[in-house]
Amino acid sequence: MFETVISEKLKQIFLRVAFLFLLLVMVSFLLPDRTVQAAERMSVKVGTANVRSAPSKSAEVAWQVTKYHPFLIIKKKGDWYQGRDFEGDTGWLYKKLLSKTETVISLKDNCNVRSGPGSSNNILFIVDREIPLKVLKRKGHWIKIEHEDGAQGWIYASLVW
Repeated sequence: MFETVISEKLKQIFLRVAFLFLLLVMVSFLLPDRTVQAAERMSVKVGTANVRSAPSKSAEVAWQVTKYHPFLIIKKKGDWYQGRDFEGDTGWLYKKLLSKTETVISLKDNCNVRSGPGSSNNILFIVDREIPLKVLKRKGHWIKIEHEDGAQGWIYASLVW
């Protein structure tokens, strides 16, 4: 009988701990992700920028990007910013290469850029995948953009990141 009482108390303690753990997990999903909220978007402001493997001018160049390429800044270390791009790749950029100019990048090939915000407007030009574009204005699901060469038009928001 004594063992049954202890066994029953242990079950109750286990159930309470399990309940509290589940409650904490559920609450953590409801709270906003502060890491994502703290992250800011920045873009390359020079013609070509080196994305490096570490925060140093002597670090290996992982890849290069062109003007208006957008990054989500996830970490800062001195004059270096670690950014994540639209494909989820991360690398380090020197802060003087970046700007707070709002930009997007095309996600697909053959994206129509139109004369106005709507699919009935004329196609002005077409951009392929990975073309960075400066944001000039937004209207509903449409974004007025500018290419590095100065060409402007409207692109549907789901076609860009």
